[in-house]
Amino acid sequence: MTRDEFNTFCESLRATTNVVQWGGASVWKVGGKIFAVCSIWGPGDHDKISFKCSDLSFRVLCEQEDIAPAPYLGRRQWVQLGTPDALPDTDIRSYIEQAHTIVAAKLTKAKRGELGL
Repeated sequence: MTRDEFNTFCESLRATTNVVQWGGASVWKVGGKIFAVCSIWGPGDHDKISFKCSDLSFRVLCEQEDIAPAPYLGRRQWVQLGTPDALPDTDIRSYIEQAHTIVAAKLTKAKRGELGL
């Protein structure tokens, strides 16, 4: 998945916002909370996608080749895809959608209502 495809997909999710920060990272938020990032953090010179995931998904994904705990965020069940083909695009979209759901669920009831979630 390219950065443009990543951005287009994240933009399609409900109540999302995007900021570019941390040296050019594309940071996607719902209700002001981050759910996915595309950046050049870590080894290599290509974009890497990172996202929040469930405890089970975190354990399963981190056992796969080219997927590891995300720098700075791994202790909070975030993974980073080390290569562009670490997962099929359909799986990446599914995990990003789940990340959006996980993060949105942690917002206050009032905030979710305000955002139409």
